[in-house]
Amino acid sequence: MAVYLTKEKKAEIFAEHGGSATNTGSVEGQVALFTFRIQELSKHLEANKKDHACRRSLLSLVGKRKRFLKYLAANDIQKYRDLIEKLNIRK
Repeated sequence: MAVYLTKEKKAEIFAEHGGSATNTGSVEGQVALFTFRIQELSKHLEANKKDHACRRSLLSLVGKRKRFLKYLAANDIQKYRDLIEKLNIRK
C-alpha cells in the first residue's frame, strides 16, 4: 500500500462513500478510493515529471474508475449522479 494511503484514511473514505468502513466492495467506495489515489498520483507527477511507472499506474486507475462509473451509471443513475457531484468528477 502506498505511503499516502493509511488504513485509517482508507476506512474513512469507505465510511463516507461506501456506507461503512468495512464495506470495501461497494462501487461508490471503490470509485472514491480511486479518485483519492488519482489525485495523490497527480500531485506526485507534477513534481516528478519523468516517473513513467507512476504515470502508467495513474492511467490504469483512471481506466478502472471509468469502468466502475460506467457500471454504476448503467445500474443506478441517481447514485452515479450523486457520486460524481460529491467527488467533483467532471462528466
